[in-house]
Amino acid sequence: MTDTPAASADASASPPACQNCGTPLLGPHCYACGQPVKGLVRHFSSILGDFLDSVFNLDTRIVRTLGPLFARPGFLSLQYFAGHRVRYVSPVRLFFFLSLITFFVAQLALDFGDSTVRFDGDDRISRATTVEEVQRLRDEAVRELEQARAEVGQAPPGALVGFDTGIAAVRARAERRIAELERAQRRGEPPPLPQADKPELDFGNGPWHPERNPVRIGGLPGFANDWLNRQIGRAEKNIVRMQEDPSLFKDALLGAVPSTLFVLLPVFALMLKLAYLFKRRLYMEHLIVALHSHAFLCLALLGVFVLVALRRALGEGVVSTLLGWAETALFIWMPVYLLLMQKRVYGQGWFATLAKYCVLGTSYLVLLAFGAVGTVLASLVWM
Repeated sequence: MTDTPAASADASASPPACQNCGTPLLGPHCYACGQPVKGLVRHFSSILGDFLDSVFNLDTRIVRTLGPLFARPGFLSLQYFAGHRVRYVSPVRLFFFLSLITFFVAQLALDFGDSTVRFDGDDRISRATTVEEVQRLRDEAVRELEQARAEVGQAPPGALVGFDTGIAAVRARAERRIAELERAQRRGEPPPLPQADKPELDFGNGPWHPERNPVRIGGLPGFANDWLNRQIGRAEKNIVRMQEDPSLFKDALLGAVPSTLFVLLPVFALMLKLAYLFKRRLYMEHLIVALHSHAFLCLALLGVFVLVALRRALGEGVVSTLLGWAETALFIWMPVYLLLMQKRVYGQGWFATLAKYCVLGTSYLVLLAFGAVGTVLASLVWM
């Protein structure tokens, strides 16, 4: 029988071989030496696509993932437990990607304005010569901070702690100045001049000073106390910078929030494990639920920050009002979503679900508060 041209072409064609060892290839990697078929000598767009896929798992799966993540509480976790994993972005990469994008957009969307926010009342309180002047300057400084706080709105956990700290610092400085003026008035002396044009840090033992009055914690070795006082010194200098440009603190804080959430994630999963101890689920299952719930919160906050930016760009008007309603709807949807997710994933009755939801929510908010304080302190030092 004479071979046809097509048959001859098939016979002469041979499968591609590995460029390293010459073994015929049966897939994207050589089964003999393990070398991948694809190298770096190819179109840059192909390399960029592989990078995004390997780091973020971003391809068509992101489209299939974001919709259920936002609108179907518990769906992704249940799909993952059922073994349907390849069609969706993995929980770790999903949370990692959304947290970075969310708080990057937050740095662009949230703005304290061009005006200088002084956490010490522009030091005018320390220079005031009458009690009435101190009270007026105190009220002005507090009002300025409260207005800036209102512009930030419903920020991520811990993002508003700096404003509360600043307001408390203004009130404390005003009280000290009033006490100084009243003491000088009783003695018949002129009003005392301010000692320094910088914030005073007081840890309960008088104004902090690196040499005259450093912080010393019993039980800590000397080098640890020295390191602690160096960080306090850095924070003191950064507070002065922050008074001139509040955006420095905002950027440092929002940049640190993702790391804080990563630290708290396994703790929240442990709380779920304890709350549903008799469900006999593996700890990793609770961690998947924690990852999906935090990824949803990041996605919802991302929507809020985008709406805030749009409202600021559009100014007052009907569209801006509608966007404000959409923000409110997102904030309402967040706790409702988490409740429905907990109900659907763990399958308990409404009474047990609500009770555990309240306990878990309250406990986690307390945990977030401590994490927020740590984040604020770290931001003051490292911004």
